Amino acid sequence: MKSFIGGVRTINGRKGIAVQPRCAGWWMIVLMSLTFGLAQTLWAEPIGKGRPIPVQVPYEAPPKGQHLPAESVPQNTKPLTAEETQRAEALLPLLEGKQEFWAIGEFVHLGEPSVPVLVKGLTMPGPRIRYNVIETISMLKAASAVPALVATAKEPNEIPRVREHALRVAVRLDAAKTVDAIEVMAKDQNSSIRKAAAFEARYVREKTVVPVLIGMIADEERFVALSAVQSLWILTRHETEFHDWETSTRQDRQDWTIEWTEWWNSQKDNFEMPDPKRPARTR
Repeated sequence: MKSFIGGVRTINGRKGIAVQPRCAGWWMIVLMSLTFGLAQTLWAEPIGKGRPIPVQVPYEAPPKGQHLPAESVPQNTKPLTAEETQRAEALLPLLEGKQEFWAIGEFVHLGEPSVPVLVKGLTMPGPRIRYNVIETISMLKAASAVPALVATAKEPNEIPRVREHALRVAVRLDAAKTVDAIEVMAKDQNSSIRKAAAFEARYVREKTVVPVLIGMIADEERFVALSAVQSLWILTRHETEFHDWETSTRQDRQDWTIEWTEWWNSQKDNFEMPDPKRPARTR
C-alpha cells in the first residue's frame, strides 16, 4: 500500500524511496527556452546584412552648364538646289500621317529658302497637311510666308481651324500685313472666325483695326463683342463708362457702339497707339 510521509512517497514493506515532483521543473525549462529563443529571433539580424553606419562624404558642386542655343543644327540660308527642291516637294505629302513630325523637321533643316515650296501645301487637299504647313512656317519664323498665310485666312472655303491658325501665325510674324485679313474675317458668317479676328486684332498695332473692332461691338454673339471690346481697351487704353457686358443684349451693344464711334471720330486724327504694357515681373 502506498503512503506519503513527510512529502516522500513510500510503499509498505519496502524501504522508502524518495520521489521528487518534477512537473514544475520541466515547465520552468520550457518557459526559459521559449523566452530566450523568442528574444534571439527578435534581435537577430539577417545573415550577410549589418547595420548601416552614416559616413560623411566630401561634396563637390556640379560644374555650371553652358547655355547652348536652342537649335543645335543651324538652318540652311542658301538657296535650294534643284535636288533639294525636288526633295522638299516630295516631303509635302508626308506632312500628314505617321512621318509628319519627321517631315516638319526636314523642312526646318532646309530653312526659309524652302518656303516657296512649303506654301504650295496650303492648297493641298488634306486639312492636316495645310495645318502642318502653317505650323512649319511658324517654326521657321518665315515672315516671307505672311502673304500666303493672309490669303489662307481670308479663304471662305477653308475650314475654321486652318483659317484661325493662319491668322495667328501671320500676326506673330508680321502684324502690319494682316489688317485686311482681320477686316474680312470680322464679317464672316462663322462666329468662331469673327472671334478669332477680334482676339488677334489686339496684337495689330495699326489705327485701321480700331473702326473694325468698334463695328464688332454690336455683333449678335456676345462672346465676339466681348473679345472686340477687350481688344479695344488693350489697343486704345480708352476708359468708357461701366457696362454689364456679360448680360448685355444686342440692342445694348448697339448703343455702346455709338459711344465708341463718337469717341473715335473725335480722336482718330491725332490718335497714336500707346506703348504696349509689359507683363509684371513675378517675384
